[in-house]
Amino acid sequence: MDQSLLSSRAIMGMYFRRLEVDPGLAWINAVANLYNSDQSSETYNFLGQSPAMREWVGGRHAKGFSGDGITIVNKQYEATIEVAKRDIRRDKTGQIRARMEDFADRAQTHWASLLSTLILAGESTVCYDGQFYFDTDHSEGASGTQSNDISVDISTLPGAGDDNTPSAPNLSQMQLSIFAAVKQILSFKDDRGEPMNENASRFLVMVPTGLYDKALHATATMANGALPQNFQPNLLSRFGIDVAMNVRLNAWTDKFVVFRTDSPIKGLIRQTEQEVELKAKAEGSEFEFDNDAWQFGIDAWRGTGYGYWQHACLVTMV
Repeated sequence: MDQSLLSSRAIMGMYFRRLEVDPGLAWINAVANLYNSDQSSETYNFLGQSPAMREWVGGRHAKGFSGDGITIVNKQYEATIEVAKRDIRRDKTGQIRARMEDFADRAQTHWASLLSTLILAGESTVCYDGQFYFDTDHSEGASGTQSNDISVDISTLPGAGDDNTPSAPNLSQMQLSIFAAVKQILSFKDDRGEPMNENASRFLVMVPTGLYDKALHATATMANGALPQNFQPNLLSRFGIDVAMNVRLNAWTDKFVVFRTDSPIKGLIRQTEQEVELKAKAEGSEFEFDNDAWQFGIDAWRGTGYGYWQHACLVTMV
């Protein structure tokens, strides 16, 4: 083999070709907005829901952004791998390609890591209204007290059997627990007491590995219109419900989260100041001279935060 073919440019090409094959996890765009940033942090003031139509009496009543908001700080993230010159010389192309492709995969799943950390911390971290993201006492203006952190006693649900195990619900229990979250999201009101999600039609059920088969079976049965004992068949014609397994939520055994995904404003926020860049210390560098090796590094400036809590609902089965 002509060793000149395996240059640092060729190795970097392996990374970029893998990015084209693996676009990343689909649920990321479904649950999180992506905003560009040009400074160290960004502050997001929230509007609540856009104002509803009203009778024109006494002129227009304009509604601006509220004083509530969150600040998301951009942090720098990096990852670096090293390739020994002897491996390049000895034509370890297959091994190098595998490492670079895995390197690209790790870059693609970084957003999933950051967002999953937010989700796991949602019961103890505040969002824009000063309450925990998943909380039982959200309140804004005329909304009344609202909860997006609900518990479902699966032993009391229709179709419950003798063995009521929250970490292993039966089909009926899983379906009705999902419906409980959907109905909760539909019930949320804005600061003027207006419904926030009355036109919602698409949801995503995010589950840990242990509940994935249960959620898939439950939603597939919903889609086929064959719910056990005809539980709430009127819901089937209106809603689309997707399922995403998130292995980073495996600390959960009896809970899952449902997001509304068809709104232009999502439940979570991604912020990027600088997208992932690939850099190299390779041919002719001091690092090569001192270490007889090349290094390839990626880095990015980004941050994450909570968006609308009204577009997410945490369910704990008890």
